[in-house]
Amino acid sequence: MAATRLELNLMRLLSRCEALAAERRDPGEWRLEKYVAALEDMLCELKKQSGKPAPELLNEYSRKVDFLKGLLEAEKLTSSTEKALANQFLAPGRTPTTTKERTPATKTVHLQTKARCTGKMRSELLGTVCFGSTNPNFFPLCSCRGLVSNEKQSAVELDAVLQHHQDMQEKLAEEMLSLARSLKNNTLAAQNVIKQDNQTLSHSLRMADQNFEKLKDESDRLEQHAKKSVNWLLWIMLIVVCFIFISMILFIRIFPKLK
Repeated sequence: MAATRLELNLMRLLSRCEALAAERRDPGEWRLEKYVAALEDMLCELKKQSGKPAPELLNEYSRKVDFLKGLLEAEKLTSSTEKALANQFLAPGRTPTTTKERTPATKTVHLQTKARCTGKMRSELLGTVCFGSTNPNFFPLCSCRGLVSNEKQSAVELDAVLQHHQDMQEKLAEEMLSLARSLKNNTLAAQNVIKQDNQTLSHSLRMADQNFEKLKDESDRLEQHAKKSVNWLLWIMLIVVCFIFISMILFIRIFPKLK
């Protein structure tokens, strides 16, 4: 089905937003946020149309719009650790927006943002050299203390992020294991139920066959009995009729008509 005008506008604006997200923007840049808000409105209108695209395509549009929204929300965070953690949970698009793209632009933006946040966290973790003196071996005491404090704080934050990721992975692994066990138990229970139903159905079919054979035998016997009964009744009626006829003749012969 051909794309509607609204869908074409949505694709153009989405491509423009992906290009803006890939660029390095100033903190006061407002266009991307306005464009994403317009994308949400266009997507809602597209979902309400009668000739809307396939559900898979709508889900892909929603996925890309949600990714851009999450990217803007992550950029508003102050801590680099929080930004890195927020970007970790973003889900980029799976298919290119335009035919010119080989890989989805949102996936490229996601990788660039992750690399930028990781580099910023690394620079904060390692700290910077104090340029207060021309001697490279000279570090003021207050700068060294601040550097050590920042390093400790960054190390603690990094450990917290790593621990959080590890806990989430363990939780996901436990949930997947629990789901696998539940699925296995349900499969075994369904298999037992199906086996019992098959046995019951087989027994019912055997009983139906036996009853059908018995009914057929009884029908044959009844038919034969009915034929025999009809034959005997016919002979009895013939004998009775003959007896009556002979009796009448004898009666007429014995008792002549009175004059």
